[in-house]
Amino acid sequence: MPDADVTKTTNPLAVTEAAPPAGTAPADLATPAPGKPRSLAGDAWRDLRRNPFFVVSGLLILLVIAVSLWPGLFTGADPTKGDLRNHFLQKPSYSHLFQDDWFGYDRQGRSIYARVMYGARNSVTVGVCVTLAVTVIGSVFGMLAGYFGGFWDAVISRLTDVFFGIPFLLGTMVVLNSVTDRSVWTVVGALTLLGWTQITRVMRGAVITTKQSDYVVAAKALGAGTRRILFRHILPNAAAPVIVVATIALGGYITAEATLSFLGMGLSDDAISWGSDISDASKELRNNPYTLFFPAGMLSLTVLAFIMLGDAVRDALDPKLR
Repeated sequence: MPDADVTKTTNPLAVTEAAPPAGTAPADLATPAPGKPRSLAGDAWRDLRRNPFFVVSGLLILLVIAVSLWPGLFTGADPTKGDLRNHFLQKPSYSHLFQDDWFGYDRQGRSIYARVMYGARNSVTVGVCVTLAVTVIGSVFGMLAGYFGGFWDAVISRLTDVFFGIPFLLGTMVVLNSVTDRSVWTVVGALTLLGWTQITRVMRGAVITTKQSDYVVAAKALGAGTRRILFRHILPNAAAPVIVVATIALGGYITAEATLSFLGMGLSDDAISWGSDISDASKELRNNPYTLFFPAGMLSLTVLAFIMLGDAVRDALDPKLR
């Protein structure tokens, strides 16, 4: 056949792409790069905002913190002043909400509403301060034991076992019984003395797992110092389980302070505390149950809020639950 009649056959499955004009980038390079990937904290915050338990517990905690910081904004009554002639075991009155008589009055003629508002300060202060103290102490001990191992791990682990063998409330009562002035800071010190062991074990396990990661091995190979490895690589990646445990434990420490005050081993008698109010109101449970209901209800709501917050944080920070 002549050359003019020669036809070219093409593969129907082949895809022909036109060359881009001169001076232009290919299509895949011209496409804008996706946004910067979110970090673990960014993903956790996105999940927390969508969790109704986090929203409800967060609002309750903010309310409790506001009451503990500025109780005078919520009541104008003196929680230590009683009027036996006019207010002896006076029942709650709901004619005006958030008034001094809304929760009624106790046996000494004191406003229960005012005592609940002012009692939040000591209870929340003890819980927050103990949580911060045991988190710092437990994190330091856990990092030393988990990262260095050997001698440090053996000593800290045996010390942790010894303190774990002491009953928490019983040991705290023994410590508080040996001091004369049982102030807020005395109770904080006693609870901290026996409460750091759980955080230590959690941090130790997290550090042992994290230090075997590739980025930690690469940092060591590049000559990074111990301080940089601990605070730039290990601590940010091992802090998630510690934050979860500390958040849940905060409600437990508030309960521990209330239990000690209920037993007469916590704060001094002149201090206002939910636990001491519950102890005084327990004698009126049969005839005047309202005197027990309000401080116990406030304590239960506060502890429940912190537990719900801890569960929400755990679900957000645990990659296995995604």
